[in-house]
Amino acid sequence: MKTIQTTILYNKYKDVILLNKNIIVAGICAFVSAAFVTQFYYTHYNESHIASSIVALISEYSVYFPIFGLLFYRDNSHRYINPLTGKKDLKTVKTDIKKLLTAFSISEVAYSLSKISVTYQFLQLGIMPYQTSMLGSLAASTLSILLINFLIIRVIKLFRTQQVQPQTA
Repeated sequence: MKTIQTTILYNKYKDVILLNKNIIVAGICAFVSAAFVTQFYYTHYNESHIASSIVALISEYSVYFPIFGLLFYRDNSHRYINPLTGKKDLKTVKTDIKKLLTAFSISEVAYSLSKISVTYQFLQLGIMPYQTSMLGSLAASTLSILLINFLIIRVIKLFRTQQVQPQTA
C-alpha cells in the first residue's frame, strides 16, 4: 500500500523533484568552485571584501547555469518532442525558457543580494574567505530554493501536476 502511495506521490511531483535535484547538483558544483575561487582571489589578488564577494558570485554563476541547463534539458527533453511528428516543439521550448527566466530572474536577484551581503559581512568579521563564500552560498541558496519553488509551483506553473489515479487490477 505504501509503495503505491509513494509511487503516486512521486509521479505527481516528478518534475518538481527533478527540478530540485538539478538545482541542488548545480548548486553544489557552484558552491565548491566559488569557495576555491574566492580563497584564491582574496589571498593572491585583492583583499577587498566587496570585490571578493562579487568574484564569488560571478564564479558561482559561471558554473551553476551551464550545469543546471544541461541537467534540466536532459530530464525534460521528452517534453520538447511533438508526439505526432517526432520533431522538436519549439513553442514548448520557448515557453519553458520564458517561465524559467522569469522564475530565475526573481530568485537570482534575491540570491545575489543575499550572497554578496552575507559574504561581505562575514569577511568583515575576519572569517576565512572560503568559509565566508560557503556560508554566504548556503544562506542565499536556502532563500533562492524556497523562492524558486514557490514561483514555479504556484505562480509560473512550469510543471502542471496531473492527477495520477491508482490502477485497479
